[in-house]
Amino acid sequence: MRRREEPVRLTQIYTRAGDDGETSLGEGTRVPKTDPRIVAYGTVDELNSLVGLVLAANVPGEFRPWLQAIQNDLFDLGADFSVPLEAERKKKGRTRLRVTSEQVGRLEGLCDLVNARLEPLRSFVLPGGTEAAARLHVARSVCRRAERLAVALADEHPVNPAALAYLNRLSDLLFILARAANADSAEALWRPGGEP
Repeated sequence: MRRREEPVRLTQIYTRAGDDGETSLGEGTRVPKTDPRIVAYGTVDELNSLVGLVLAANVPGEFRPWLQAIQNDLFDLGADFSVPLEAERKKKGRTRLRVTSEQVGRLEGLCDLVNARLEPLRSFVLPGGTEAAARLHVARSVCRRAERLAVALADEHPVNPAALAYLNRLSDLLFILARAANADSAEALWRPGGEP
């Protein structure tokens, strides 16, 4: 049995098992690829790719270990969504990987740390600025979509509350990091009606 800290080994990438429009959840149940659970963790995967795109930009060095840890957390989150809580309750003994309140708390600590350095907001911020900030804003908006899809999933099935909180705090952190990535230049603020 693989230990938690041991990397997953994939020997074959294609399986042909999804050619009929279905896929397997983490505990083996077959569901359509349009299932709310698949849509939610698929969007988390999209978000993780965008965090990788952020890391490919010239982001402040301080952000790099935070974003790399977030990428690992997002894999945890995908694993969390891929195994129904109901299945875990039926199968006593083996606990599955779940997002924890400690992971949420780490995001809150980063939000507080970085936000304390920023000027208070005077208006809504327009997405953009530096390349790193623009990429962080795209990741933030996809994070919000992932959160909405996770909430929709929670309307149909029990969901780990820490997973929902994680996405909410992560979108906040991505917004704060985008502002921080623009700290050396003037922020573009919303002007209602486009007034000069």
